[in-house]
This record gives sequence, C-alpha cells and structure tokens, in this order.
Amino acid sequence: MDLLDLLHETMSSPWVYLAIFTIAVLDGFFPVVPSETAVITAGVFAASGAPYLPAVILVAAAGALIGDHISYAIGRGGGTRLLDRLPPEGRRRRAIEWARRGIATRGGLILTVARYVPGGRTAVTLTMGAVHYPRRRFLAFDALAAGSWGLYSGLVGYLGGMAFEQDPLRGLLLGLGLALGVTTIVEVVRWLGRRRRSARSATADESDAGELISGGRPAR
Repeated sequence: MDLLDLLHETMSSPWVYLAIFTIAVLDGFFPVVPSETAVITAGVFAASGAPYLPAVILVAAAGALIGDHISYAIGRGGGTRLLDRLPPEGRRRRAIEWARRGIATRGGLILTVARYVPGGRTAVTLTMGAVHYPRRRFLAFDALAAGSWGLYSGLVGYLGGMAFEQDPLRGLLLGLGLALGVTTIVEVVRWLGRRRRSARSATADESDAGELISGGRPAR
C-alpha cells in the first residue's frame, strides 16, 4: 500500500474526526503537534467526498477551543512563574512579550491574529491565563478565533483538493503552500509594525534628548 492509498483509507475512516479533534486539542498546549496540517489534509480529501467537510471544520474548531482553554488554565494556575523562568533572549520569551503587548493594546482580538503566528497561539493563551484575563471574554474571543481557524484551514485544503481532484498530493501541497503564504504575510506585517514602533521610539528618544540638552544650557 502506497502513501496515497494509506491517506485515502485514513481519511475515509470515521475515526478521522476523533483524530482531528485530538490533534487540535493537543496543539493548544503542546504546539509541536501539526493541527493545521491535519485539518488541511482532511479538507483536501473532502473535495473527493470523504471526510465530510462541515464535520472536519466543526471538530477542528471544537478541539482548538478546548485546547486553548487547557492552555489558559495552565497559565492561570502557575503561568506567571513558568513565563518568568523563560530565557530572556529566547524565541519563546519574545513570543510571550509579543502576546503581552498585544493583550494590553488589542485585548482578546489578539487571539485571532495569533492563530497565524508560529508559536503565537500558545503564547497568547498562556499569557491570558497568567494575567487573569476575564474567563468569559476569553471564551467569547476564543470561540471566534477557533471557529475562523477551523473554517480557514478546512477551506484552504478543500480548495487545493478541488484544484487537483485527481491528484490529492498536489492538492495538499497547494493547500499547505496557501497556508504558508498567509503565515508569511502575517509575519511580514508584524515585522513592519515592529520597525515602525522602533523608529517612533528612536525619534521620541532623540526629541527627549534634545529637550534635555537645550533645557540644561546655562542662562546667559
């Protein structure tokens, strides 16, 4: 049995929905689990009739919602100590600082953006728990984030499957390429935002320094 036959058999099984749900849950607090890839793959094969696309989207969104709440609970239970132990110059520390800034300026809307940032989802949910973000508001925003993510991932895969209905592997590559393109766009926008903030901060520092110098000149 080759890879394509194995994928067809797996995606035609009713157990695929449980697998997608479980992967989406685990990805909420153990981000090395490739939940987006699993949902996109299911979407590609859904273009051929199995699995059923609405069910894929529903179980993926439900799993993501539960996984996020587990991450939130971990952060709320002892996340402050956990986050403070992260290396100051590490990638995870940068992700946490980005999450804190986002929560402070945009509240729960940062949850939706974090879905498309590598490592951002877990960083945001953990941080929201650690800072005791209101649970009801977290649920409302996270339902929006999880639902939009499930719909996006499923439809990206489905579009790839429709484009290459007779060649699911090419459809999968197209779907993954589209997802990577969206992630790249989000990262570029974030990078440009950081540059603008750095430029504004440098300009403000220079202005403050000029005021101090002019204010410190002796009177004539």
